[in-house]
Amino acid sequence: MAAGATISQLGDARTGKLADNLTGFGRALRRTGVRVDAARMALAQQAVMLAGLAREDFSAALEAVLVSREQDRPVFRELFDAYFRNPDIAQKLLAQMLPSAEAKAEPAKRRPRVSEALAPLRAARNAPPAREDDKIDFDAAMTASDRQRLHHADFNQLSASEYQLVERLARDIALPLPHYAARRTRPGVRGSRPHWPGALQQAARTGGEVLALPRLQRRQQPLPLLVLVDVSGSMERYARLLLAFMHAATAPRHAGPGLRRDVFAFGTGLTDLTPAFRLADTDAMLQVASHAISDFAGGTRMGDSLAALRQQHSRRLMGRRTLVLLISDGLDTGAPALLERELAWLRRHTRRLLWLNPLLRYEGYAPTARGAAALHRHAHGMLAVHNLSRLQDLAGSLATLLRQ
Repeated sequence: MAAGATISQLGDARTGKLADNLTGFGRALRRTGVRVDAARMALAQQAVMLAGLAREDFSAALEAVLVSREQDRPVFRELFDAYFRNPDIAQKLLAQMLPSAEAKAEPAKRRPRVSEALAPLRAARNAPPAREDDKIDFDAAMTASDRQRLHHADFNQLSASEYQLVERLARDIALPLPHYAARRTRPGVRGSRPHWPGALQQAARTGGEVLALPRLQRRQQPLPLLVLVDVSGSMERYARLLLAFMHAATAPRHAGPGLRRDVFAFGTGLTDLTPAFRLADTDAMLQVASHAISDFAGGTRMGDSLAALRQQHSRRLMGRRTLVLLISDGLDTGAPALLERELAWLRRHTRRLLWLNPLLRYEGYAPTARGAAALHRHAHGMLAVHNLSRLQDLAGSLATLLRQ
């Protein structure tokens, strides 16, 4: 059948089932955190009409106009397969408004972002049809006042839906780390040593004349980063969100290549999350980390955890350039003497020990608890990490503390 006949059966992209399905898919994609607005949806309708109705062409056309971030591509493809699962889709193209596949046909493992986006669709299958005035306008955006409120809202005071939204927003915040001059060099315009191979290459192109003498300058590398995250009960609402933030903010696309990043969670024990942080997808990292952490939402024995870190990982992690970010509220239940000793050792063997404390949200906060008092004595600085505004200011605050 000709492509034109197929289009006439399905109707115009601006009306009928095709438009409904595209709009429904756009809503589901937006729930996963992918940036989709009305302009992109208009482009998607045009792209589908131009690319044709074969499944591969349809998927490629939508992906080209709806996805702008590399980390969203696997989420888009998985959601597309789940949303448009239909054995006759290559010919009929979205015969129904919602997927009708049986539960047994669903993949065994699905990204949390995709599962959360599909949950309202499953619930809507047996729901009565909504009145026209009850439909949610797809391109209705959050108001400026809502954005401002969420920007300054404490993570511990958010509702479940607000928490998910803020977690997505936190992943877009960059954390550029200060750099240092490494031993290795690269060609550049400044430097104390001439770059003779480069000079000979230039001379070969100019008939043997050396018009400029290139030099070797030292490479700039980001400071090695060691992140210690408190996952005790009092930090439960902050831990997951801050892990997601650290994973996305220190990824190569934000921090640049060459960053050495080691992450540990601590509560009653120490958990190495560095292998999980090597995963490119933040949702996959959180899933692996949740399985790895056995003492989540428990007590806090910071001294024992730091002792395990020193005994098992000090050779690999510690160095005079290492920047340590210790994320905790300082409510420790372990031995005070052990915590004092381990914090003093950690301070001596790293460049900076910075304490990121969500309790700084309280005006007039004073570190009076034993663990908080020890951290206050040994940390080079204390920064707040209780809302999106503070996370956005974190990079500048780190640079300021390092210059002191």
